[in-house]
Amino acid sequence: MNLEGRHLIDPHDFSVTELTELLDLGLRMYENPAIFADACRGKILGTLFYEPSTRTRLSFESAMLRLGGRVLGFSDAATSSASKGESLADTIRVLDDYADVLVMRHPREGAPRLAAEYSTAPVINGGDGGHQHPTQTLTDLLTLKKYLGKIENLKVAFCGDLLFGRTVHSLIKTLSRFPGMEFFLISPPELRIPSHLKEELLEEYEVKVTETSQLEDCITEIDLLYMTRIQKERFFNEEEYVKLKDSFILSREKLAPAKDSLLVLHPLPRVNEIQYDVDEDPRAKYFDQAKMGIYVRMALICAVLGVKLPC
Repeated sequence: MNLEGRHLIDPHDFSVTELTELLDLGLRMYENPAIFADACRGKILGTLFYEPSTRTRLSFESAMLRLGGRVLGFSDAATSSASKGESLADTIRVLDDYADVLVMRHPREGAPRLAAEYSTAPVINGGDGGHQHPTQTLTDLLTLKKYLGKIENLKVAFCGDLLFGRTVHSLIKTLSRFPGMEFFLISPPELRIPSHLKEELLEEYEVKVTETSQLEDCITEIDLLYMTRIQKERFFNEEEYVKLKDSFILSREKLAPAKDSLLVLHPLPRVNEIQYDVDEDPRAKYFDQAKMGIYVRMALICAVLGVKLPC
């Protein structure tokens, strides 16, 4: 695996082989983190978060600190020179000299790709609008690898906001590159997956796709249930959000007929789409999923920096 100096804007920036090798490294770091404690000593991670974040920003910071590196950056555009009118290009030109690797979250789709054009340091997309979230996808894949032992020949249900959900868009396109995948898309009609993405799944990847508005239609046969919240911040109409926000709520009763081996994941934050008593079900792995995000981001940082790692 040679990812040194590479940007990660879209999961397709890395080949399936590169993704697999990155996940293997993430598992090594999860199993024995202490031996990597000095891997990035002397390196600096720059965090440019123009949009609120808890898990993505803090897991990147935790990852770099666990590797012995340091972190600088901002967590709110209002505290950066963007509030004074500075262009994204100028911000990147400056931060490029301050840090060895940059991670960016931005509400505007395509902003991280623009940043990569002006940066000599590797740029990692921490989420851009409703577009892509590649490091969440890496987190999801590592969770699958750890708890199911494979990332192929799976029946996967995506439930909730499939229209604006960048985590869904990133993950479903990436899973389509692995063999034997079948998808169930569960959403109200107003929040169905974008038509261009559905066409891509059917025509380019030739995967089987079933759209439904009922979780009960597939709960007994799926291997992974990927829940998502209805995202209030993506709606321009409060009334429309209120109408849709309670569309799908996962309860222990709804989960009862599912396989014992089912994995329930959620990129978080949760609002009300998974009832709290579901947390006690051993199939609910969304908090373990958040933990795996630290280790896959550790692996990614090391890979794009090209640091020497212990054998």
